[in-house]
Amino acid sequence: MGFNIAKTNKKRVVIIGGGFGGLKLANKLRGSNFQVVLIDKNNFHQFPPLLYQVASSGLEPGSIIFPFRKIFQKQKDFYFRMAEVKAVIAERNLIETSIGELTYDYLVIASGTITNFFGNKTIEEKALPMKTIQEALELRNTLLSNFEKATICTDPEERQALMNVVIVGGGATGVEVSGVLAEMKKFVMPKDYPDLKPSDMNIYLIEGSPKLLGVMSPEASANAEKFLKEMGVNIILNKRVIDYQDGKVILDDNSTITTKTLVWVSGVTATHFDHIDKELLNRGGRITVNEFNQMQGKTNVFAIGDVCFQTEEEYPNGHPQVAQVAIQQGNLLAENLKQLEAGKKLKPFHYVNLGTLATVGRNKAVADLKKLKLQGFIAWMVWMLVHLRSILGIKNKLMVLIEWVWSYFTYDQSIRLIIYIPKRKKDE
Repeated sequence: MGFNIAKTNKKRVVIIGGGFGGLKLANKLRGSNFQVVLIDKNNFHQFPPLLYQVASSGLEPGSIIFPFRKIFQKQKDFYFRMAEVKAVIAERNLIETSIGELTYDYLVIASGTITNFFGNKTIEEKALPMKTIQEALELRNTLLSNFEKATICTDPEERQALMNVVIVGGGATGVEVSGVLAEMKKFVMPKDYPDLKPSDMNIYLIEGSPKLLGVMSPEASANAEKFLKEMGVNIILNKRVIDYQDGKVILDDNSTITTKTLVWVSGVTATHFDHIDKELLNRGGRITVNEFNQMQGKTNVFAIGDVCFQTEEEYPNGHPQVAQVAIQQGNLLAENLKQLEAGKKLKPFHYVNLGTLATVGRNKAVADLKKLKLQGFIAWMVWMLVHLRSILGIKNKLMVLIEWVWSYFTYDQSIRLIIYIPKRKKDE
């Protein structure tokens, strides 16, 4: 096995990760005088902001993913390889992957983040994260399976554990998951599960800090909390989950919540590669870069998006780990790579904050825009338009729009399927 990519007289740009930043960079290098190699462990780009809707049966997974080979099928001197990068050996301009080694002239690390379990192995094994489409589908299967089990369960305590859902992490994902489950409880359960009492389903949202949506304004946080409480979500602030034993979530005040569904969206940590000096890593394991996104001491190794730690006057603790940062960095880096080849001066990166959005439920969202703070229906409409515009592919946009319109007018979601893929036994 190997990359099977011939070395030419063109400089080779290797991009690790096809998220928002990596995808933007690869697209902007169309028609350039580079050989571009994109490496990702999946063969598709996914749209993380809508993973929670897949998890709650609101969208089909195919509507928020798009194959890389479809995106770049007309791009010359472009190669996609599905592989997992294991090590970056910058001294040799080389990466080691699951399919072999590959040399580069320029390397761009855009591999994003993974769920941070803060060293708790029990929670890592038993909790349900939601960073990938696969994890969203696992959460969907778990939720629906637990409802099915609850309908035939004769033990009241076990039935309650099946009906309780605990979400840990009060950021945008935690708020959105809580909201969509509250709507499922109100609109779906009475129709699909008439032999279960919706009032028996308890949704808990636990956040270790004093407020939800910590990166947003106090007004947005307060409005999100108010919306969720009106929807019946139990919000627990200033408490941390320290363990999960015997089907019970254990908080730092020794109180417990019984549940069979623990959703962990409490934080992220940067992806890690062997041979990158630990001294180059900063908060959350992020790679420290300069104003041009170059890794310290390496003018031909770059990091963009959530995996990099870059400061500027307005962001002394690093940029927020949001899609717009990655997109803007990918866009500028494409220009800077061309500048490097031409022997011209590089342009420093400056983040332009376009605003932050979070949806809570039907007609309920919060938005912090440049000079405007919105909440309720108007914020919800802005949220929908921004996300619909960002999804790749006209077909995918139409699929999402149709599902949203159908759900809005029918108060229903039509994709409540439990689909398990059986594992084949490996040949001995």
